[in-house]
Amino acid sequence: ERYSVRRLPFSRLSDGDVAFFERLMPGRVVTDPEELEPFNVDWLKSVRGCSKLMLKPQTTAEASQALRYCYERNLAVNPQGGNTGLVGGSIPVFDEIILSTVLMNRIISFDKVSGILVCQAGCILEKLNEYLEEQGFIMPLDLGAKGSCHIGGNVATNAGGLRLLRYGSLRGTVLGLEVVLADGSALDCLASLRKDNTGYDLKQLFIGSEGTLGFITAVSILCPQKPKAVNLAFLGCQSFAKVLETFTTCRAMLGEILSACEFMDEKCMELVKRYLKLSSPVTGSPFYVLIETSGSNTTHDEEKLNNFLEQAMTSGLVADGTVATDDKKIKARGTWFIWISLIHQMLWSLRERITEALTHDGYVYKYDISLPVGKLYDLVTDMRTRLGPSAKNVVGYGHLGDGNLHLNITTESYSCSLLDAIEPFVYEWTARYNGSISAEHGLGFKKKQFIQYSKPKEAVFLMQRFKAMLDPKGILNPYKMLPSS
Repeated sequence: ERYSVRRLPFSRLSDGDVAFFERLMPGRVVTDPEELEPFNVDWLKSVRGCSKLMLKPQTTAEASQALRYCYERNLAVNPQGGNTGLVGGSIPVFDEIILSTVLMNRIISFDKVSGILVCQAGCILEKLNEYLEEQGFIMPLDLGAKGSCHIGGNVATNAGGLRLLRYGSLRGTVLGLEVVLADGSALDCLASLRKDNTGYDLKQLFIGSEGTLGFITAVSILCPQKPKAVNLAFLGCQSFAKVLETFTTCRAMLGEILSACEFMDEKCMELVKRYLKLSSPVTGSPFYVLIETSGSNTTHDEEKLNNFLEQAMTSGLVADGTVATDDKKIKARGTWFIWISLIHQMLWSLRERITEALTHDGYVYKYDISLPVGKLYDLVTDMRTRLGPSAKNVVGYGHLGDGNLHLNITTESYSCSLLDAIEPFVYEWTARYNGSISAEHGLGFKKKQFIQYSKPKEAVFLMQRFKAMLDPKGILNPYKMLPSS
């Protein structure tokens, strides 16, 4: 009942419609229910649609013709990238046509002088990173789903992730977009300029709009140079107060080389070990902090990191820790490089695979919240007290560097009464401290009715007006992001 929604009066798919699409993109129209199944269900297996058709355009022109036809026929459309979202935003609610970027995976250009990459929206994040690393650059974002998420979906949801502390959000690194609007018209704002002060910054409307205002077909993005020296420290802290103090100390002492600062509680580590058989080199602490530095000078970076670690250990902030540094032996022997890379990978896996471990623990209620950093863990503690034995596990982890908490609650199976105990309490708690109910996952289908906890009604009304102007028939990703007007 909480998520009950009525199908809006869109047209139903006809044989004539299917025939048109098959003429438009032969061999790239999917109607087989079995083949459609994985695209009708989200990664968490928590929401399911019943789309009868998926389109796989390869070019902007094809996407444009498909959308123009849908607009004229009043057929609802669900834009979809890698389908790794966590709020039900990339899945049809009813029988919307899935418009997929899966075949729009071409790199258009890369400028080694400016570091500007232009690519189609269906490029997989990890593949882009691999391509750039060969050129001496990296993508400005990194997240656990990198092996399957698409850059267009990342932009549409304004994905945050693990590098935001260092390189900022996509709102700053995306320089231009190509977008097909609801009526099929293509908007080419694919600028490759750092500075362009001519008129309204239209691309910002589409970044974070979750496919409700347009279908992103190409992206121009500013990529930083690949750091020459990357070091990791994995530390154990005895209290969250010490976690916070460790963060303020590392920010002050590591300065410009600090690229990530993540935290997780002992419950997270327990689940990662139990379900994924990953073992941590640091044990016996209630909290853990993962710190990454990225710079251009190995000696300089290691010296800064060692000074910080010495300070953290002697002042009692850190109880235990391990470090993986780019040792000089790497240059002499290739096997050392592989060994160091594996340690880096292992330490990052402890943080990146928490989401995966949680899915093995039962049904997961997921919350992605921004709070003043001092309040970050209080919500976890309060929620544990509130739910008591009715929850299996209540865990907290996230991006310490930008005050982003991932609060996850697991139970054996879905329970309405438990959800009633969590919501709206979790949103009221967040609003009380002027936090955001979605730091990076978006609102999608699951959270759209709670937007008022983070935005005033005037702002929501203005968003609804933008939607009505750009998509007057409401065919693009209906039932998502905005509450029913």
